[in-house]
Amino acid sequence: MDYEEFTNVASRERELEMSAAFPVLMRKVYLWMTLALVITGFTAYYVASSETLLTAIVTNQILFWGLLIAEIGLVIGLSAAINKLSLTTATLMFVLYSVINGATMSFIFLVYTASSITNVFFITAGTFAVMALFGYFTKTDLTSLGKILVMALIGIIIATIVNIFTKSAGFAMILNYLGVLVFVGLIAYDSQKIKHMLLAAPDAGEGAQKVALLGALSLYLDFINLFIYLLRIFGSRRD
Repeated sequence: MDYEEFTNVASRERELEMSAAFPVLMRKVYLWMTLALVITGFTAYYVASSETLLTAIVTNQILFWGLLIAEIGLVIGLSAAINKLSLTTATLMFVLYSVINGATMSFIFLVYTASSITNVFFITAGTFAVMALFGYFTKTDLTSLGKILVMALIGIIIATIVNIFTKSAGFAMILNYLGVLVFVGLIAYDSQKIKHMLLAAPDAGEGAQKVALLGALSLYLDFINLFIYLLRIFGSRRD
């Protein structure tokens, strides 16, 4: 066998390895994301059902801000140190984040009716599915769109902080609609990015699985934020 034939055989073997690893990794992305959403949902409902826990989170600002800081720290730590962490440690951090996020989101049961929360959840799930499929199958490169959406998201965050002091209901609603548009786009962008990253994985080893875990975290965050923005628009408030 000459060098060219050897190279062709090696190339075909690599393609077969990638084709075998890719669906496994993609399933893990959505499995981890779904698991995190389930944990968040059950945690939010459990905390909302416990008057003691809910009162502690809502009335104790130190606890509330401590949970928010812990969320931010876990996301930054997981993203920045993923190569140094074991897959088990990274997964536990993701699970812990989903639990804390569920605790901080429990207040929505005080503000909105259970039926509207359920309805908005299914609206979010349907929208997510459509945009995730679009991002996966589209041939258009969404990289430029992703950069624009990230800048728009930063602008929304800054504007939201400013509106905490100005307290404009009309401006807040505009930001909610903009938030929906941004995260609808980010779902498609992140889906395409995750697909390309996992297609480049040589196998389904621990390194590739950690990439899949970060992908699951990105989509989880997209889903949660889209849900919150849609809930602010369509959620029915309690009397």
